Amino acid sequence: MRKLIFCSILLCVTVSFSQSKAFKVSGVLISEEESLPLESATIHLERVKDSSVVTYTISDRHGKFSLEDKSSDENLNLFVSFVGYKTYTKTINLKKKEINLGVIKLQTDTDALEEIVITSRAPITIKKDTLEFNVKSFKTKKDANVEDLLKVLPGVEVDEEGKITVNGKSVSQILVNGKPFFGSDPTITTRNLTKSIIEKVQVVDTKTKAQAFSGERGDGENKTINLTVKKENNKGVFGRASAGGGTDERYEFAGMINRFDNDQRFSVLAGGNNVNSPGFSFGEIRKMFGGGNSISFSGDGSFDVGGRSFGGGQGITTSNNVGVNFADKLGEQLDLGSDYFYASSSSDNVTITERENILPDSRYFTNSDSRSYNDNDSHNANMAFDIKVDSTLLINIAPRFSQTKNKTVFYRDENSKDELGVLTNESNTESLVETIGKSFSNNIEVTKRFGSKGAYLRLNIDNEISNRESDDFLSSKTSIYGDNPNEIIRDQFTEGTNKSNNINTGINYNLPIIAKELFLNLGYRYSRNKQEDKQSTLDKDDNGAYTVFNSDLSTDFEYINEILRPELSIRYRNKKWSARFRTSYLFRNLENKDVLRPEFSIKQKFEAKELSSNFDYRFSPKSSMYMGYNLSNNPPQLRQLQAFQNVSDPLNTIIGNPNLKPITNHRVHLNYHAFDFQKGTGIYSYFSANFTNNQVVSNTIVDENFVRKTTYTNVNGNYTINGNLSFRKRFKLDSLRTLRCGVGFGGNKNRSINYNNGVQYAGNVTSISPRVNVTFLWKDVVEFRPQYQVNFTKNTYDIDSFEDREFLYHSFRLGTATFLPKHLEWRNDIQYDYNPNIADGFQKSSWFWNAALAYSLMKDKATVTLKAYDLLNQNTNARRTANQNFIQDSQSTVLQRYFMLNFSWKFNSLGKKGEIRERGFHVF
Repeated sequence: MRKLIFCSILLCVTVSFSQSKAFKVSGVLISEEESLPLESATIHLERVKDSSVVTYTISDRHGKFSLEDKSSDENLNLFVSFVGYKTYTKTINLKKKEINLGVIKLQTDTDALEEIVITSRAPITIKKDTLEFNVKSFKTKKDANVEDLLKVLPGVEVDEEGKITVNGKSVSQILVNGKPFFGSDPTITTRNLTKSIIEKVQVVDTKTKAQAFSGERGDGENKTINLTVKKENNKGVFGRASAGGGTDERYEFAGMINRFDNDQRFSVLAGGNNVNSPGFSFGEIRKMFGGGNSISFSGDGSFDVGGRSFGGGQGITTSNNVGVNFADKLGEQLDLGSDYFYASSSSDNVTITERENILPDSRYFTNSDSRSYNDNDSHNANMAFDIKVDSTLLINIAPRFSQTKNKTVFYRDENSKDELGVLTNESNTESLVETIGKSFSNNIEVTKRFGSKGAYLRLNIDNEISNRESDDFLSSKTSIYGDNPNEIIRDQFTEGTNKSNNINTGINYNLPIIAKELFLNLGYRYSRNKQEDKQSTLDKDDNGAYTVFNSDLSTDFEYINEILRPELSIRYRNKKWSARFRTSYLFRNLENKDVLRPEFSIKQKFEAKELSSNFDYRFSPKSSMYMGYNLSNNPPQLRQLQAFQNVSDPLNTIIGNPNLKPITNHRVHLNYHAFDFQKGTGIYSYFSANFTNNQVVSNTIVDENFVRKTTYTNVNGNYTINGNLSFRKRFKLDSLRTLRCGVGFGGNKNRSINYNNGVQYAGNVTSISPRVNVTFLWKDVVEFRPQYQVNFTKNTYDIDSFEDREFLYHSFRLGTATFLPKHLEWRNDIQYDYNPNIADGFQKSSWFWNAALAYSLMKDKATVTLKAYDLLNQNTNARRTANQNFIQDSQSTVLQRYFMLNFSWKFNSLGKKGEIRERGFHVF
């Protein structure tokens, strides 16, 4: 592996340079009328012969700018763009290495009104709180989708699972022309819409439609991406279709068709596969391996790769999906958005587990074998009506409906032995559970604006009604040995009903103290959550019918959580910084009514204050800071409060604690980011700390036969501290070759108070994860992406009976792509994982290699792809999981090596004769 890493880095740093000449162009921008410096103007250089962008930057608060790069051209065209001003142009001769343009005065554009969308050729435009990318300026492969486009935008990161961050902040939603596209899953948009139809990518702080209408600032911790479709591409039909078959009867298929007609948009997509892929895929080389292969670590030293444990997915799943999306503007006052999804899946999984259980004075061992079959069908429908009554009144209505049907067949054999290997108990279980669930929710929000200074009144009502019914057939036999042997045999049927009715209402009045800067907000909220949980268990009678009511295993609860919350907040904002402070006082009424056991019914009242505050400061267009503090209060879960004995598991009796207190959580967070568009450098840092009082934890007592009795209690002293720091640097070797390097460091410190067999203890987990990655790109020739990460974890305890433990985990990944000869693309995704902590007999290391070879034909409208999954056939999810209470080794069913041939075809009638022309360059 060391040789592989060395060769990877050597290839990147030994690349030869072309005959390009280095240059530097600098200057200062001021307004002609006021002679004031212009901050956040975009300055870029284009080639004279084809208008492709060479480099670009943003002016600082003093109006200064500097463009540094290399070019083999003698002359380049300079463009300076700033919203509200005329674009400045000048031809630059590169005979001199350093060119100082001095002071450049921009003239006011009297025709540019703020309400009009200004069309700019600049790669990046900053307008108020919006960061806008011109898609033409960012080159990708010909058949790129939106996800491929986002990956080349400066400051934007997309991981293998499709999660997007912009300057270190998560993207919570993606819109198309300001409207949602297939619900809340952004990957459906990013992986299924093509780059060729998009004109602009706009990044803004996430806010609701009502917040946008009232002119409020959005959530500073989350971003929204809006994709603006080209005008010529906003009318027509386009789509894709794909199908593939392979060895071991593996298959996949997908299809999508879209019809855009200005404000009206209609889309249908469908897909299916038996290769553990949860979404839609069109034969793209990097999207067909059951999702991404992202790595996640736990504090006990265990790890997951791509949602699987140490190299695979648990079980093999066959899935089918169908979706429909419709959006339209119905007149001047009504906007409609809607979508519907149907999904079905069937999975089969076998799991083998060996666990060493740790007690303060002894240990015992539990082995289990289980198998499960699961069938699931779900329907989800969403609608959104935006009714703009007039320029001051907006009504938002968003109904949602879902229905699920699930069937699970489960088998398990389990036994426990003491330290001498003596069998103490064993059990076998067979069950069949069928569940049908339905839910309906509706959100209504009414916003009334007063004047132009920021005053408004808002009323919102959010209601959700759900009902879940289940039929559970259970057959089990539990044998407990020792001095008092006991055998528990069950053959029963349980009919379950769970209902909930939740309502959340609020009213807020926003009062401007200083117009558009300082605001006082007065609010009042009321919420009521009612749940009914009924489980009627029937044993068999002498005739074999389920008629004998079992009161010990039956429940009938009614749970109510009612909250009254008056609140007050104050906000201030200007061009550089903004701050907000909110406080509320919470009156909570908890009621848990036990119909079968009235003596366990409880009523409790709590009062608590809640606080939240945040502060953000923009140092420049390239860097900013965000920090905040939150104090929140949450009740214990219903099952934790129920005081009756839950004996559904003969080996673990659970008794709730009605005296539990609400959980109080203090959270502080801080992040800072800086990205230099010109130099291609980025720094991202994040820090968060959570301190919890009255945390609810389990307290389990184990008897001499290893039969458990569990209750719950509050503890103080739990906290979690984590942080992350990363740095990226881009080196433009010449006009064709680019090198990007990145280093990062993540850390976590966790302290938790728990119980082990009645003994309280504190566990501390410290974890650090340094990482490094290199990306070498040679335009239209090769891509090379090695990355390495190591994780160190140490667990310590404050009682002598627990041993401190240290864990070490290595992961190396290499992604390659070649694009020669023309129309042929070859990609490899190789991952090596090594965990020395796994027990003997289990696989400590694994090579996971996916490869694909794609050939484009029919003028790049079709692609034939040959894919190999787990080429070395080493896929395994054998793993060791360890914490303060146990050490466990397990493995389950995984998807193994297969080969698949796929054909993908795309079509469109957008734009002139369906042809999309684009020009640009790579940005990394």
